[in-house]
Amino acid sequence: MDTHSRLVDERANLTSTNRFELLLFRLGAAPGGGDQHELYGINIFKIREIMQIPSVTPIAGSSEFVLGAVDIRGQVMPVINLSKVMGCDPTRGLNLLLVTEFARTVQAFAVEEVDDIVRLEWNQVLSAELAIGGSSVTSLARIDGNTADSRLAQVIDVEQVLRDVFPSQHPDVDPAELGTVVKIPPGSKVLAADDSGFARKMIEESLQALGLDYIMTKTGQEAWNVLQEISGNAQKQGRRVRDKIALVLTDLEMPEMDGFMLTRRIRADAQLRDIPVVIHSSLTGTANEAHVKNAGASAYIPKFSPGELGEVLRKTLAESRPV
Repeated sequence: MDTHSRLVDERANLTSTNRFELLLFRLGAAPGGGDQHELYGINIFKIREIMQIPSVTPIAGSSEFVLGAVDIRGQVMPVINLSKVMGCDPTRGLNLLLVTEFARTVQAFAVEEVDDIVRLEWNQVLSAELAIGGSSVTSLARIDGNTADSRLAQVIDVEQVLRDVFPSQHPDVDPAELGTVVKIPPGSKVLAADDSGFARKMIEESLQALGLDYIMTKTGQEAWNVLQEISGNAQKQGRRVRDKIALVLTDLEMPEMDGFMLTRRIRADAQLRDIPVVIHSSLTGTANEAHVKNAGASAYIPKFSPGELGEVLRKTLAESRPV
C-alpha cells in the first residue's frame, strides 16, 4: 500500500472513533473585524488537492462569486472566490486553490492561505446555528480542545455556498420528482439529522412530498437523544421503538456526534437495531461508502437528488417493514 493510500485509510478509520480531520485556512480580514484574519475549516475528505492558484479564465456572465474556470489535468472546473462569498477582504491576496469534491461536483475555492490540518473529535464541534445564526457556517470547531480559551474555526457549509453561487443548479424540490406517497404505519415517523440549514430545508420538502411525518434534528447527538426518549416511552407502553420511528435519515458530518457514530449506536442498542438507517451525505468515494457499510447502514445516497432520495427511502422502507 502506498503512502497516499495508507493516509486515506488512516483518516477513514477515524470515523469509528467519532473523530475527523479539519483543514484550516484563512480568507482575509473578517467583516467588521479590522485586520483580524479568522480561521475557517473544511473536512479534509472534501479536499482533492491544494495548489498555487494558476491562471484563471474569466467566464462571461458568471456569478459575481466566480473568478472563472481552470483546467487541472484535463478537468475544467469553476473557481469560487470563497473570500467574497464569506464577506472577507483578502488583504494578502488569493494565493491558493482548494480543489474540492463533494455532492457529486468538483470545484475549486480560492483562499488566502492554508493554516494547518488538525485532528478533532466531533464533540469539539458546536452548532453555529445556535451560537451565531450564520447561514454559510454550519459549526464552530474548538481547535485546542474543549476549553473556554480555545481557538475557534468556522466550518463552512459548502452545500449552502454552492446553492448561493449556483442557484439555478440547486432548485427547490419539485414534488413530482419524488414519485408516489409512501405509506408507513399510523403514528410512525422518519427521524432526520443534518447540520446544514439548506440540506434540512431540502429534506423537509422531500419528506413532505412523500407524505412522511418526520422529526428534524441538527446533530447526531440530538437525534440520539430523541431516540433514547422515544425508546424509554415505548418500553413503558410495551411497544417497539420501530412502531414510532420507521427510519433514520442521517448526514455524516455533524457537530457533537457524526452519522457514523449515530449509526453504530443504533445498531448496538437492542431496542433500536431493527430501525433502518439511510446515510445521506455530500461525502462521496469508495472509502466513505465502505465505512458506511461497516457501520451498519441500510443504504447510502449522495446529496442531493430528490428523485433518488425518494427511490431509496421507498425501497428501504418496503424492504424493512416490521413483522
